[in-house]
Amino acid sequence: MRDALETDLKAVLNGALNMLGTVERMLPIAGEVLLHARPERLEEVKAIDREVDAQEVRLEAECLRIIALHQPVARDLRLVALILKSLSDIERMGDYAVHVAEDGAELAQQPPLKRYVNLARMLARLGEMSANLRTAIADRDVSRAEATLTMDDEVDDLYEQIQRELVTYMLEDPRHISKALMLMRVGRSLERIGDHLENVAERVRYWVTGQREA
Repeated sequence: MRDALETDLKAVLNGALNMLGTVERMLPIAGEVLLHARPERLEEVKAIDREVDAQEVRLEAECLRIIALHQPVARDLRLVALILKSLSDIERMGDYAVHVAEDGAELAQQPPLKRYVNLARMLARLGEMSANLRTAIADRDVSRAEATLTMDDEVDDLYEQIQRELVTYMLEDPRHISKALMLMRVGRSLERIGDHLENVAERVRYWVTGQREA
């Protein structure tokens, strides 16, 4: 019975890591749409997001099956809870990546307001955060998971820089308002992806140690 539970737990954990990795695949493609005016790649982002949605449904059902069949206790139950609570965070990350690509496709129809240097940095940092978090979960590494929280601070700082810069553009020339507002929305979508990564990272300590704080 224990062997069957271990097998099922390993399967859902790997499934959650794969789901996070699927969203991670979306980020550079959304970046291509936004940063390099490649609107033709929008449908690719949407197709991957449908994969994410299907993964969420399958993993949620599997977690509920594990609870009903095995009635796991303590650490095993904490793992199932980590996955169940994190599924919606990961799914929302995919939605925000689609929003970035959609706005990027619309922005590609006209000359850029500026070089999107900080947006590119946000995208790169989010990719690093996701990869770091996947490794932390796979290795049950609390310190590495908490490093993800520090990485999100840089994403937040970049977001604030973008907002201030775009306000300046709007004040200098009202013709830039529409485009600047869209870029603000892109920045907000990226910032929200970081927040959802942070949510998942914050659960790792409780899963591994049973303690909510250090």
